[in-house]
Amino acid sequence: MLPQQVHGYLRNFFQQTDCPIIEDEGHYMTVQLTVEMDKRIMNRPFYWKYIESTDAVPCPAQLTFITNQNILNENVKGEIVHFGSYRLNQLFQATKEMGAYVQMFESIDTHESQTILTPFLCVNYKVSYFCDQTKEMLYSLGINLMTGNINENFQEIIAEVDLVSEIQDNAFPLQYIIKPIRALKRLDDVIENFIQQDDHTWAEKAKKRWQKDQRVLDYFYEEVEEKPESYEIEKKALEDRYGAKIKIEIINGGLFYLK
Repeated sequence: MLPQQVHGYLRNFFQQTDCPIIEDEGHYMTVQLTVEMDKRIMNRPFYWKYIESTDAVPCPAQLTFITNQNILNENVKGEIVHFGSYRLNQLFQATKEMGAYVQMFESIDTHESQTILTPFLCVNYKVSYFCDQTKEMLYSLGINLMTGNINENFQEIIAEVDLVSEIQDNAFPLQYIIKPIRALKRLDDVIENFIQQDDHTWAEKAKKRWQKDQRVLDYFYEEVEEKPESYEIEKKALEDRYGAKIKIEIINGGLFYLK
């Protein structure tokens, strides 16, 4: 996941959770949390218990996130966020808990005449490769529910669009031709194709490391005719450690009606 993708995700997350973005420079942003979001991600229950018991004025946190420190010229202090970081994983989890599905409409200027909006299904996937090492990738796919065309960087598109949760009077959303459940299957097929086309030498290398450690384990027990339980436990531990596994997760998704 590239720094600009992480930044776009943060921007979209805080916009959708009504947290004002005070400053957004493309490689870092400052966000004012709402009371609800502070309670969810800041882990300070004793503070909120005190505020609620004394009816004091709440002061939710204001955070600065640095998404690309390589181009950071300003003297900015903040939290570095990258793919795999604790904070980003925390926001992924918050997204799941708060609702992984949304329906949004592109905002239409009130002075515009009636505008046709086209339905898109967007799904954000996380693909994880597991062995004794871990590799994770994020894919954002969007499919036009009228034509079936697929965009592989859909999150970047909607990050630049002003979205609203309620349909406006001068907007006319088209009824989709491709049902979302069928569209989801097509996007799943795209993800599986990405995985098949990827370089899987990592699995072969893990298998060789597994075989090497297995030979070492067998060496220590080679003169033992009946292998003890400890041998089987260690053998299973090697399988769990080196066995190649691929996990596909849907982080979130939704229907987006765009011009």
